[in-house]
Amino acid sequence: MAKKAVASLQTGEGRTFSKVIRMVKSPKTGAYVFVEEMVPNDKVKEAVAK
Repeated sequence: MAKKAVASLQTGEGRTFSKVIRMVKSPKTGAYVFVEEMVPNDKVKEAVAK
């Protein structure tokens, strides 16, 4: 039987952060790249506005 380790990951401080994925245009190639960062929930709007 497999142990359910996922349930233990949902408790604690893990829910206070969100992953923000932004699309940024590269100055070298002009192509768009995705930038991922983990930010606190109260700073999400500031991170998206960058």
